[in-house]
Amino acid sequence: MADRILGVLAAVPFLLGTVSSSGTQGTTAFTFADPEIIESSALVVQDGLFLTTNDSGDSGRVFAVDPATGRTVGVTHWSEDPVDVEALAPAGPGHVWVGDIGDNGEGRDSVRITRVPVGAADATVHEPAYELVYPDRAHNAETLLSDPRTGRVYVATKDVFGGRLYAVPRHLSATSPNRLRAVGDVLPIATDGAFFPDGRHLVLRDYSMAVVYAFPSMEKVGEFRLPVQDQGEGIAVDARGTLFVSSEGQHEPVLRVSLPAEVRDALTPPSAATPPPSPSPGVPDRSIGIQVDDRPVWPWLLTGGIGVAALVVLLRSLRPR
Repeated sequence: MADRILGVLAAVPFLLGTVSSSGTQGTTAFTFADPEIIESSALVVQDGLFLTTNDSGDSGRVFAVDPATGRTVGVTHWSEDPVDVEALAPAGPGHVWVGDIGDNGEGRDSVRITRVPVGAADATVHEPAYELVYPDRAHNAETLLSDPRTGRVYVATKDVFGGRLYAVPRHLSATSPNRLRAVGDVLPIATDGAFFPDGRHLVLRDYSMAVVYAFPSMEKVGEFRLPVQDQGEGIAVDARGTLFVSSEGQHEPVLRVSLPAEVRDALTPPSAATPPPSPSPGVPDRSIGIQVDDRPVWPWLLTGGIGVAALVVLLRSLRPR
């Protein structure tokens, strides 16, 4: 409860309109029909299915949902007693990373991720968990991402005064702690995130807005408000770059969100610039380091002449008589 209060307080400035971008509308893609999905805290689109998991308090299970009907078509049980499951990230065809990374009291010595098979069938699996350790101190986190180009996993913390993105080691050990590495700063109260298909951009959300970052520089590309939801926490990007958001609660809709034009334009790769024409033989190339002004000169001469005349009149008026 205290964590949610902090989240609401952090979202107040955005609700009051201090974010420069206009609000974004959403359309319902489908609605979760499964009454067991009551606290959808993460969202992944993969292999034509939407994957989600309940927030802390549930057993370790991942729901695979058919967006055509909203019905659950498969549940993978991977743990009976996780500590605080909060996140999912793609982990290759038929798999997701599950993040047992929540830590509201910021007192856990380590957190864990597990690669879990998912799909249109029920299954109970026993997969190895990989222990993660922050380089500085314990953090609460609800966001797990994976780079579509390399498969590398990242954790974004849910710190009130500004979070941070951490990289998981490329090669994970199942027998010893895996030390995280700080990558860059992110928005406060991050509740979920995802890479875009190009691997050059990622999006993170809080309860009311989303921020798009260039990767790996983590420079902010744009920010925009998300549609109003009961407790919006999940965000996912499909293979075409379409954005979806989800909310905690029973029978909640998953919304398809259109990116604002300025953000969409920023994500578009620049077209190859047309090379300048080669200089003609015997003609100096003045295209580099020289700015040519094609505006007519007479307005500048006229303005300068008027200024000089006014100065002369002023000086004459000041001469003693």
